Amino acid sequence: MKFLLQILLFASLHLIPSFSSAQSILVDDNQTAQQLIEDVLVRSSCFAISNATVIGDSYTAGKNSYGYFSKQGGSFPFNEGIILSTWSAKNSENGPLAVNKALPGDSRWLGDTNLQVALGIIAPELTKNATVLEFDFIPKTNFISFNYLFASNEYRDYFPCEFTDGFAFLIKEKTSTGPYINIAVLPNSSVSVSSKNVHPFVPPFNDIISGVSKSGCPPSNENYFGGYNTSTSPINYYGQTKVLNAQSVVTAGVTYHIKLVIADYRNEEFDSAVFLEAGSFAPKINLGRDQTICFNENTVLDSGLRDSNYSYEWFKDGGTTPLSGEDKSTLKVTAAGIYSVEVTLAPNCIAKGKVTVNYKSKITKAITQCGDEFGDGIFDLTTIKSSLNLKSTDVLTYYSDLTQTEITNPSNYFSTPKTVYAKVANSTGECLNFIEVELKVLSTLNALQTLSFCDNDGMQDGIRLFDLKNEIDPLIQVVVGINYLVEGYYSSSSDAATKQLKLANSYRSKPNEIIYTRVENGNDCYGIYPIELNIKQYSSANPDIIKNIEINNFAGSNNSVEIETNGSGPFEYSLDGILFQSNAIFKNITAGTYTVFVRDKTSCILSAAMINVLDYPRYFTPNADGINDVWTIKNLVLFHKAIVSIFDRYGKLVYELNTLSNGWNGNFDNKPLPADDYWFHIKFTDSKTIKGHFSLKR
Repeated sequence: MKFLLQILLFASLHLIPSFSSAQSILVDDNQTAQQLIEDVLVRSSCFAISNATVIGDSYTAGKNSYGYFSKQGGSFPFNEGIILSTWSAKNSENGPLAVNKALPGDSRWLGDTNLQVALGIIAPELTKNATVLEFDFIPKTNFISFNYLFASNEYRDYFPCEFTDGFAFLIKEKTSTGPYINIAVLPNSSVSVSSKNVHPFVPPFNDIISGVSKSGCPPSNENYFGGYNTSTSPINYYGQTKVLNAQSVVTAGVTYHIKLVIADYRNEEFDSAVFLEAGSFAPKINLGRDQTICFNENTVLDSGLRDSNYSYEWFKDGGTTPLSGEDKSTLKVTAAGIYSVEVTLAPNCIAKGKVTVNYKSKITKAITQCGDEFGDGIFDLTTIKSSLNLKSTDVLTYYSDLTQTEITNPSNYFSTPKTVYAKVANSTGECLNFIEVELKVLSTLNALQTLSFCDNDGMQDGIRLFDLKNEIDPLIQVVVGINYLVEGYYSSSSDAATKQLKLANSYRSKPNEIIYTRVENGNDCYGIYPIELNIKQYSSANPDIIKNIEINNFAGSNNSVEIETNGSGPFEYSLDGILFQSNAIFKNITAGTYTVFVRDKTSCILSAAMINVLDYPRYFTPNADGINDVWTIKNLVLFHKAIVSIFDRYGKLVYELNTLSNGWNGNFDNKPLPADDYWFHIKFTDSKTIKGHFSLKR
């Protein structure tokens, strides 16, 4: 990385708190290359391993820049594995960044030219302090992968905006003269993994001591950043990526060379490491990308292996019991799910693969056409194109059945009423959508349509007032197709045929009446549909529709009733059984006794409950004229043992009422009290208290 002033390094190091090493990883840097590969990274008989070598720091006596690590507790995601670093591997213990472990590497410790080519580093920019672990292997499958994470002391200050150490996992066929392929890249991309390519938002940086001022930078692939380390972190690096997976397509039986390399960039300061999970270098079964296929189609999952000595087990949706009878190298899939395969290649060698298969739901369309005297019609199937949002390269094919017998004349297709099908495919033949098309024929003789409605006019007599356009039209258009005009309604089919004596839109039906609707397709043909108007009377078969009734009493013009229901309705509500509304809240309710009605507009079920709304008179006139001569609260008798206390403006108790009292006549000790405002308290048995005031007028 770029040279940094020593004063900045000094200032930064002295800001790091001390910490315990209780959760540190433990590094053994005395392992050979063969031990690291065979005993740690691979740990199976799935590969033939040869020519393992490792090189790194040869200038620090008694220490290597590579080794075996094991977790000693804490949060590190790997229990054990291989570490390759740009300083002594033992320095990776006791994180993060201890002061006595920040010395730069030896300047004689060189970089790696293959890494520079892979990362596009051009002289005079160079890598330094490189550690390289490489070996040959022969795979048994056509896909390999292993898990790793990258950690760096360059995850600090403004560094990720400008600097990064480099690493790569380079692979190619051993006999190939072509370039290496770097598989240490972000998923589904060719972007190499580094602190510059993977980091969160970096805020502006200003260092008073060094005078360095930087503007910071936006996040880059932040979803792959694992986090900054703290005094309790198990490794000696400022930050790290999440666990990533390196993978490559290979050819079974072919010898490959792989080179795992990491190095400092530009200078030897602020070191980095890559951690490889033990046992994760494994053969994989590449079942391809996750698939989404169309309704009525299937797909074949292929393990890519054909050796009859291998054993195959297929699983679905995470199950542990293999699919019955599926023990071949391929699997035909006819249902959505997560499919996996386990192939035993040799003792202690099992290759696994997984893929998700989704199914697209079918799209439904309808085409209605004029028919002949036999009820057949000529259909233009291509009219569905405009509603499918096709690309210019998409191909739409029509079929007469689910076995995909192709219709060769879709714009002039003669047919009886039935269901046909269509498929949208892209330029490569991949299915994008599957359409079910119902073919309908307009006829003057159609099946009877029975439409049921609740008798909602307050008189349960089987007679109902209809708004034909708004209530019947939408239901008929579902049957004949939305693009066809409902011309009108008639009392007989002959009237509908001749368009005479059309019924008024506001139409009062007769019990169990059949009317006829005429639908038209422009001016060239029409259809007549008989409609039975089934008027259902409301019944109280389900009295539990009403869940709760909330009453706001003693509020004058703000008295209200709110009704809660069980079920989804739709419901209508009434306080008199005559006038219904869709709103469950009634406002400005005067005091009195009411019957709450709730009716379900779909099932024609009615529920009722009695309620009382209480209030008090705002004034009374005790002048013996027979009008408002006493002050009392109507229906107070419903609240057993309620007590009403009346006070004058000075707080003196002048009268008490109970639920059996006739009211207060305005006297105290049989003497009339003066006209004035008086206050009252109502105490109920549940300790609830209502307070208010009223006027005595003379």
